[in-house]
Order: sequence, then structure tokens, then C-alpha cells
Amino acid sequence: MNILGISAFYHDSAAVLLKKGEIAAAAQEERFTRKKQDPAFPARAAAFCLQQGGLSLSDLDAVVFYDKPLLKFERLLETYYAFAPRGFRSFLMAMPIWTKEKLFLKKLIRDELAKIDPASGRRVQLLFTDHHLAHSASAYYPSPYDESAILTVDGVGEWATASIGFGKGREIELLREMKFPHSVGLLYSAFTYYLGFRVNSGEYKLMGLAPYGDPGSERVKRYRKAICEHLLDLKDDGSLWLNQDYFDYATGLTMVQEEKWERLFGFSRRSPESEMEQCHSDLALAIQQVTEEIVLRMAKTAKVLTGAKTLCLSGGVALNCVANGRILREGPFEDVWIQSAAGDAGGALGAAYAAQHMYFKKDRTTTRGVDRMQGSYLGPEFGEFEIEALAKKYKAAYRHYDQRERLSAAVAGELAQGKAVGWFQGRMEWGPRALGNRSILGDARNKEMQKRLNLQIKFRESFRPFAPSVLAEDVEAYFETDRPSPYMLLIADVQPQRRNPLPENYHQQPLRDKLYFVRSDIPAVTHLDYSARLQTVHEETNPRFWSLLKAFKAQTGCSVLVNTSFNVRGEPIVCTPEDAYRCFMRTDMDFLVLGNFVFDKTEQPPWKEARDWRQELVLD
Repeated sequence: MNILGISAFYHDSAAVLLKKGEIAAAAQEERFTRKKQDPAFPARAAAFCLQQGGLSLSDLDAVVFYDKPLLKFERLLETYYAFAPRGFRSFLMAMPIWTKEKLFLKKLIRDELAKIDPASGRRVQLLFTDHHLAHSASAYYPSPYDESAILTVDGVGEWATASIGFGKGREIELLREMKFPHSVGLLYSAFTYYLGFRVNSGEYKLMGLAPYGDPGSERVKRYRKAICEHLLDLKDDGSLWLNQDYFDYATGLTMVQEEKWERLFGFSRRSPESEMEQCHSDLALAIQQVTEEIVLRMAKTAKVLTGAKTLCLSGGVALNCVANGRILREGPFEDVWIQSAAGDAGGALGAAYAAQHMYFKKDRTTTRGVDRMQGSYLGPEFGEFEIEALAKKYKAAYRHYDQRERLSAAVAGELAQGKAVGWFQGRMEWGPRALGNRSILGDARNKEMQKRLNLQIKFRESFRPFAPSVLAEDVEAYFETDRPSPYMLLIADVQPQRRNPLPENYHQQPLRDKLYFVRSDIPAVTHLDYSARLQTVHEETNPRFWSLLKAFKAQTGCSVLVNTSFNVRGEPIVCTPEDAYRCFMRTDMDFLVLGNFVFDKTEQPPWKEARDWRQELVLD
């Protein structure tokens, strides 16, 4: 059985191919179009998936879309009716788009499929699945569990904003859901907006900013109290009611009622790119703490409803790895598995899986302890022919290594000397995290590495943290965890013996002074609260990256590297060798490794562009 899953028309459009029951390919459209979070129909991603699987549209049993547009339209109409006359301007702007495009989505999808294959595009069976069922399916079906509780939390699908389900065998039963306008995801996005970040893009910045808040301060306590008394009513089961007098997302053109928020918190909305102040950090910490409490209560309710020993997580809020860590440490489950593409892109995978198991009734099999994601390396890969063609095009100098061990030793040596390396190998990752195939790497021991990567290579805010990649077999030597974290979706604290004690009045110091205090012997990956967003690297799923870490350990005694996505701020992660070379030459990276080819920046011809490329990118 062959099924193509599609997510599109909101953000993070993507396509996934299930071939004979297994994931053959998965990719986000942004990687091909180079438009970050591209919402367009994923024509290029779909074409790649079919090519990777050796199939045409005529070979498919179905194409499945990840939500039901008519139910979304129902929610839109009922919401405007409930809030009328408030939101009339927004209503007038939304209706032409809905009546022209969204209500005729079936035709639009068929028209797009016909561009790929004019004959089969209009004949292939087209199915639609509920948005939160797609999220649930993306979490449960590829997990290693025979049965599991399922928790999905995001902004909003059709009506649902969070759901609890139970998966067993090939079936998923949705047991409880929370409905719009009451939403954990939209609550968190409202604070993202108020603190000057971009909604649906900057939520991870808010999570990264939170540790700069002072956890013992009266201001954080006051902010938490204001949130819980004025903005929401949180129940014991994790459900919540949001006071719409303070929000504007239901019918307006912004997220919040800014004047009311200013009176509530004592400062106005932060302008994007403006200086970060302590009040901003404290508010970020307050909403992060509240969000963690909400999600933890939801997880406990999932346990009560299902009695399951394990939990599967998906939805955009499942990318909040700090909350995930609390569920793992404090929650009632023996184990937790999180979909690597937990946001809307992952809906394409869930839609395909839901059709396979629930519509076509195909049995599900599991392998104990092993998920179905293949390390999440599911995108395009490129061979030596493409890399050599790139080198010829740009007259680029390189060295070629014919043995993995020699390549690993050479690159490890440069990393040990403080060099920043673009590392491009094998198939591109699926999901928002770079997992060692489209990564920029650095020495975690280097106290200047975080600053250099942020300001001279990524061109992003200095406060943003970097993740460590560590040999799976060495993880407990560096971090307080015994669990694998292959998809960089869990937080672990640095081992106490590796930490440096904080100076007196640390939390009262300016943000920049806090930022550059050396907190451990792996300072480039140690956040202000001694935590790290961890990736464990396994030989079975990524032997090349594992080999590099092994070589770095042999030369330095350290098993940890800084790992950040191979892109600059506002740009999608690189997909092709040309994307990688262009990013390499535009930034302060020292070396680029494309497969077995190593490019030294000092040996490259001068790089010229007609205009400043940074003006073309939308800030994230």
C-alpha cells in the first residue's frame, strides 16, 4: 500500500510517502523553495517523495490531507457570530480568501496534483483527516509502543486545541479534547507576540529567553499571579479557560489587547529587535512555568483516562522540550516518545498513517525499543557527482577523503582548534531540528563559541542557546539523564561536577553579563539554568556523525559538540550542496564538509553578490 500525506496552506507545508507501510520519504516545502515556513501546496516536496519512492501518482492508493477545511470554516463563522460586532474588519478580510480558496480546497489540491501528473492527479483517491487525529497518528503509529496514551497540544486545528487519546494496535480512540478559543498554544503565542517575536516562528525564542528570568524574584511571582488570575482559569485536569477580554486572536488582527496587557504587566509590548530588558525575561519565565504546569496536568489526566504506561506527544507545543522534560521527570509515565516533526509539518505523516491503519485497516507492527522514524533522516541526499559539479561551478577548492575515519579525524582536528564547520551528510532531516546531517558544528568546550555562532554565523540574537550532540554511550558522563534523546526534544541538566558555581547576585546582573558567564566545562551548550536541549547520537542511525564525535573524543577526551541547524536566521535549513556552499561563503564558517569533500574558507575564490542577501530574508 502506497499513501501520500499532505499538510499545506497554513505554515510548514510538507509531504510524506508511506511505501508498503514504511516511511520512504518526508520533506518540508520550505527546503526546496527557500521560503521559511512556506505555506504553499508542497508540490516540490511531493515530487521528491514520489521520486525517492520510485512511484508515480498512479501507484498511490490515496492522497491524504491533514485537516478538514469545512470544519475550520464552521469554526470561523461561529466564532465571528459569537463575538459580533467585534472583529468585523477581520471578517471582511478573511471571507474572500475562504470563499475563493479554502471552501474549494478539494479542487485546489487536485489541480496541484494534476501539475505533477495530469492524468492521475484528478483520479487518485483523495481523503481528509481531522487535524488532531493527524497529530495523534504522527505520534503513536511510528512510536515503539504496542499501546500508549497520546497527548496532542497546539494552537488550533478545526475546533480542537488539545486532545487526549489512546492508541492500541491499529486503532486510535480520541477520549477528550479542548476547544477553541481556549488554547495552550495560542496562549504561548500571545506571549511570543507581546515579547516582540514572530508568532508561529519565535516560540522557541521565548522558551530560550525564559532561563534569563530570575526564578526567585517577586516580579516573576507577580507575573504568574497576574496570568493565572486575569488571563486564564486552569483546572486540575489541565483544561483551561482563556479570558477573551485580554486576547484578540479569535476575531482580530493581532494576538492581544495591548493596552490591557500593558496595565496588567507594567510595560508595553516589546518592539521586534529592540533591547531585551529584565522584565521581558521575567515574563518569559512566568509563562514558561505556567505552560509547563498546564501540560504536566494534561499528561496526568491522560494517565488517568488511559491507564497506559507510556505517552506519545505531538502538536506544536510538544516542541517545548522544557515542558517535555518535566513530563518525563515528574509525570506518571514510564516512558515518553515525541514526534520529531511535532508541528504542522508532521500532520502530513499522521494523515498518511491514519489512512493506512484506520481507513484501509492495515495492521500495525512494532519493534521493541525502536521507532519507525529511521533517525528522522528522510529527505533528499546528494552524491559525489552533484558535489563535484558544485565545485566546478564556483571554482571551489577542496580536499577529498576516501575513508570515513580519515575524514572524521581531519574534521575533528579543526573543531578542536576552535573552527566552525558546516557538516552536510546523507539524507536531510525531517522536522525543525538539525540532527547531524545539515548542521553547523563547534567545540562545546570553547567559551567563545556560542557568541561567535550567534553573531557571526547565524546572525541572530545573542541570548539564544545551542544544543549539544553527545555520543549516546557517554551521555550520563555529561548530563543528568539515562534516556536517549535522538530528536533533540528533551532537556537534561549538565552533571553537577561539570558546573561552575554562580556568582553572588547573579540574577540581578544585566542580561549580557549573565550570558557570557562560563557556567560549566562545556559552556557553549550550557544554558543559564544549567540545562541543555540534548541530542544523543547513535551509531545505528547516523554512523558518520557518530564517527566524527568518536574522533573528536579520541583527540580531546570530550564526547560533545555544539550542533545548530545549517542556515542563517530567517532562512530554512539548507537542502542541496549549493544551498550549503552559499551559506558557507556568506558567513564566518571556517570549513564546509559535503560528503567526503572538505572546503577550507581560506582557499575559496572571492564571493560576490549583487546585493546584501540579508535584505531578502524575513526575520524569524
